[in-house]
Amino acid sequence: MACLNMVGVSLRKVEEKTVKNSDECTLDGSVDRKGQPAVRDRTGSWFAAILILVNQGLATLAFFGVGVNLVLFLTRVMGQDNAEAANSVSKWTGTVYIFSLLGAFLSDSYWGRYKTCAIFQAIFVVGLISLSLSSYIFLVKPEGCGNESTPCGTHSGFATAMFYVSIYLIALGNGGYQPNIATFGADQFDEDHPNEGLGKVSFFSYFYLALNLGSLFSNTILGYFEDKGTWALGFWASAGSAIVALILFLVGTPRYRHFVPTGNPLSRFCQVMVASVRKWKVMIPSNGDELYEVDGKENPNNGSRNILHTKGFKFLDRAAVITSKENSFEKVDMKSPWHLCTVTQVEEVKCILRLLPIWLCTILYSVVFTQMASLFVEQGAAMKTNIANFHIPPASMSSFDILSVAAFIFIYRRVLDPLVVRLKKSHCPKGLTELQRMGVGLVIAILAMVVAGTVEHFRLKYKDNDCSNCEGSSSLSIFWQVPQYVLIGASEVFMYVGQLEFFNGQAPDGLKSFGSALCMTSISLGNYVSSLLVTIVMKISSTDRMPGWIPGNLNKGHLDNFYFLLAVLTTADFVVYLLVANWYKYIKFEGRSEKLEGCQHV
Repeated sequence: MACLNMVGVSLRKVEEKTVKNSDECTLDGSVDRKGQPAVRDRTGSWFAAILILVNQGLATLAFFGVGVNLVLFLTRVMGQDNAEAANSVSKWTGTVYIFSLLGAFLSDSYWGRYKTCAIFQAIFVVGLISLSLSSYIFLVKPEGCGNESTPCGTHSGFATAMFYVSIYLIALGNGGYQPNIATFGADQFDEDHPNEGLGKVSFFSYFYLALNLGSLFSNTILGYFEDKGTWALGFWASAGSAIVALILFLVGTPRYRHFVPTGNPLSRFCQVMVASVRKWKVMIPSNGDELYEVDGKENPNNGSRNILHTKGFKFLDRAAVITSKENSFEKVDMKSPWHLCTVTQVEEVKCILRLLPIWLCTILYSVVFTQMASLFVEQGAAMKTNIANFHIPPASMSSFDILSVAAFIFIYRRVLDPLVVRLKKSHCPKGLTELQRMGVGLVIAILAMVVAGTVEHFRLKYKDNDCSNCEGSSSLSIFWQVPQYVLIGASEVFMYVGQLEFFNGQAPDGLKSFGSALCMTSISLGNYVSSLLVTIVMKISSTDRMPGWIPGNLNKGHLDNFYFLLAVLTTADFVVYLLVANWYKYIKFEGRSEKLEGCQHV
């Protein structure tokens, strides 16, 4: 009997231990859909992440199914001229990125990332269905119009209004969704757990790969059908893809991990500024431990982890200095945040101020990136685009960029990153830091512009001076463009994936979606800066004898000089980036392991 009792006790202990292990909660403060601490084995990780990756690929396919040929739709179906159509597309694209800031604000402040993603994806689906219906019923009339040779007729005011309402619903839905889905996917991994922390790093690479694979399908297959005039079919395919994406997203609802929204960050920022100004005569203690902070790893003021005090921007530290008047209050609740702020609240402001210079340095890279969709295509159109009787659309050369992204994600994750870890011989499980990878991306972008300029130099050497429209006017094959597309793709893996990881990891807990929105606004400003730069270059380079570096007929210009100018500007940007990256101080959360903190250095 004694033996049986001992066996029974042992079995109960094993069962208790098993239950305890299976109910292990995450360390980063995430919760399940009921608001309870997230259990590691029942929530998040790769099951939830894979659903989000597929969702991203399908949503990207749907978005670019509209965006990639929108300028053609405006000219062939809506009857706009080239300049008006290009301007309309620029406004629409810019609006997408403005809405990304709105989505990030609502997510971080009030709705949370899951609710924000679901609502804006639903708006996205409604916009695509509306566009498909309006195109089929009102716009693509008479039937068969909208191709290269048969423009459509005029449209009623109602039909035109339906079109614009539809495309701006698409802009609102995609813009509000995009910065949150990347962050929500990263939320499924506990960065304070060794294995899940590495999974979170890999997630951003696969996320960017999913984005590129979705755009590859829309740029090739959907783009081909739309170019032939089957607009309604292309839009319905986009709508179907978005519906499937939304359904898959909702399927994962029971498994997702969530972070509680932290309230309006603008009020917290204003409180720090006001409190600092009010105490501009107050002496700042030399020891940061004397500044005001609440106890514990969770900050009740904004629901986020406490951030450790850092040097720099010392004038903001005054907001956390406890004066004799404030010290007289017995209860913390009686201390007004407009007079006294926590160290965490002050560090939030410092963090954003430190991120802005890094972000500004990424804008010029985006200028280089945008050339792939504009000048690279124009350059390719002026080259030999035929193989036997087969015509290669110049825009389809971007497929080499997407294939390059896929290849270099694999090469970096499986070859370069492990190699760097071994060479460094450190305890850090990561190879290059995010800042180092972004720097590598800038260097590769410089090489891409040098290569593009060299290709253009030889294209001009073999040009046909007697051409009429000058499309395919050079005997140099379009396949000489492959290296510049491949280099741009390689630079994206280092720059944009590193950027996603960096802004997500360095943004305070209450501003994670805002960090992802910074990546999107960098691309948006890159478009605007590129347009401004082209305008300035054309104005300066135009003379009586020469129509400028980038005229309508590239054979009469010097596009190679423009590429070399971008290489010089990006080199200068790289030098500034090195200075800013060395100045940058990484955010440090209270209670985070020293091993993880040790991985953060330039």
